[in-house]
Amino acid sequence: MKRNGYIVLLVAVLAWGIAAVVSGSPGVGLVGSGASVTHATAPRCLPATLEHSASLPGTAIDVSPAPGTDTANPVTQISVLGTSVTSIRDVSVVGSKSGSHEGHVSGYSQGDGGSFVPDRPFDPGERVTVRAVIDGTGAAKPIAFSFLIDTPYPTATTAEFPNPPAAPADYQSFQTLPGVQAPTLNVTVPDRDPAAGDILTTNGPGAGQYGPLIYTPQGQLVWFEKLSGGETAENLSVQTYEGRRDLTWWKGRVLSLGFGQGEDIVMDSHYKTVARIPGGNGLRADLHDFQIAPEDVAYITAFSPLRCDLTPLKGARDGTIVDTAIQEIDMRTGLVRWEWHSLDHVGASESETETPRDATPWDWFHVNSIDPQPDGNILISARSTWASYQLEGGTGKILWRLGGLKSSFKMGPGTETAWQHDGRILADGELTLFDDGSNPPIHRQSRALRIALDFKTHAARLAAVYTHPDPPLLAASQGNMQTLADGNILVGYGGLPAVSEFGRDGSLVFDAHLPFDMSFYRAFRFPWSGRPLSPPAVLASLNNTGEETIVHMSWNGATEVAGWRVLAGDHSASLPTRTTIAASGFESSTILPRKYAYAAVQALDSAGHVLATAKTVRVISYAASLPSPGRSG
Repeated sequence: MKRNGYIVLLVAVLAWGIAAVVSGSPGVGLVGSGASVTHATAPRCLPATLEHSASLPGTAIDVSPAPGTDTANPVTQISVLGTSVTSIRDVSVVGSKSGSHEGHVSGYSQGDGGSFVPDRPFDPGERVTVRAVIDGTGAAKPIAFSFLIDTPYPTATTAEFPNPPAAPADYQSFQTLPGVQAPTLNVTVPDRDPAAGDILTTNGPGAGQYGPLIYTPQGQLVWFEKLSGGETAENLSVQTYEGRRDLTWWKGRVLSLGFGQGEDIVMDSHYKTVARIPGGNGLRADLHDFQIAPEDVAYITAFSPLRCDLTPLKGARDGTIVDTAIQEIDMRTGLVRWEWHSLDHVGASESETETPRDATPWDWFHVNSIDPQPDGNILISARSTWASYQLEGGTGKILWRLGGLKSSFKMGPGTETAWQHDGRILADGELTLFDDGSNPPIHRQSRALRIALDFKTHAARLAAVYTHPDPPLLAASQGNMQTLADGNILVGYGGLPAVSEFGRDGSLVFDAHLPFDMSFYRAFRFPWSGRPLSPPAVLASLNNTGEETIVHMSWNGATEVAGWRVLAGDHSASLPTRTTIAASGFESSTILPRKYAYAAVQALDSAGHVLATAKTVRVISYAASLPSPGRSG
């Protein structure tokens, strides 16, 4: 660290507070293109100048890769934003090594531009020159710009975080969901804000089963989608897509380097996936943020490890640096409308982490939030520079900085952050942040901050601060701050998987946590109503005497179930109602005072109307219902 007397070497995963494990040769491979490249020393990647602009002089057009950038991926598209696609013609794309590139121009669904998609990748290290003609209301205007292709660092063999089993006391299991071990949410301060809605979070990386999670404020499970194959879920939230309030979350691999490679997902209230955003330009969608803006435009984070000569910063000649990209994506077509790179705009010398002197990937910037503004500008937070940046929409230029080594504002008492997350600008212009303050510790405890900015005096003032009263909580990584509709504040502590809600007066009105050997990235509260397309689940078995029938029932994700109607009989075609019971949690159970051969259940709402009927099941023996090595629950 460059302040407070500390020296910190980032060993690949400072952002998560867990030691990195990186395998494979750092000198061979090419991310995203399927090609391979071998090189004795890393190329130059630190730009000679900063503050590249995506705007083409004399036009109203923004392009990416930005003119003069050194950070374009070998499989990049060439995006032209600010004109109709029919106005883009005579496109010529030539690589200094790979020669002329054929391709096609596809338009954005928003009608304001298009991307030239090359038929084959560019070569690492080459300069690409783009020429085209833009037809306008007057004379046609020729445009030309160039950019450099980077040399990606291969991550295909990079290890992921270990995923040990959770302790049995840390999870819930259910008869109706064999194999599922849903983390337990422990509520320590009962909810005093019921209108705020349910708790939305995830589990992982760490111990236990991974997946998105919804709980009631009482800690009752509502929905858990167990992931498999090493995939992790992060950042479960609610956003508006195509006029609906949908679930949004990220799914993929969390690398030991401290970022993710996967896809962002949109699910409707039936838990049906209605959109997937995998990222573009050779980069996979990262876990740190996914924001849906009007006209079905998505903003996502993407991390881009590059081979880089770091000797100008007293680092390794054969080094690796982790560049950060923000992509603006047309959700209907998947085309990248615009792309911004941290290396183009912020000096790597501004990092609060020390430059490695070996090939360890240097996560010098680490973007962790994107907040698109109504005026088209974008606020981002960067963990490793301790700063937030307001970007100008389109050009990508930095309009102002809050915190860090080059703050645009004089930082008032209590406003300086360390390793912070989740920068948001509120409607009144104030800015909120979750200040981790740790890894290594800078503050005594993590804080949720509300900061007022005075653009006349260029001063930042602490407007409010929220800290956990007892015990003090210090999160080594992750976390968020959500401003609720009623003005209350929800705080997710991330790597320390607690969630707290504070009243506007700072009082604690809700407090809960997952088991402390687990972790989540963010936690939110939203009112949520879900009705799955899949039917309820039912398991029926005889009791240990073989004379009575036990029926277990659940409907994963359903929020309107108030009761259950239990049907049973000796023939599958004839199942009379045997009893009706109130729902008693995620899974309800009852016992029927005689032996039956078949059973089914119907989920009922509060008025007694049938919401859904489960498939008829055969009643199994008592012995078959007991957990076994092949069937937990």
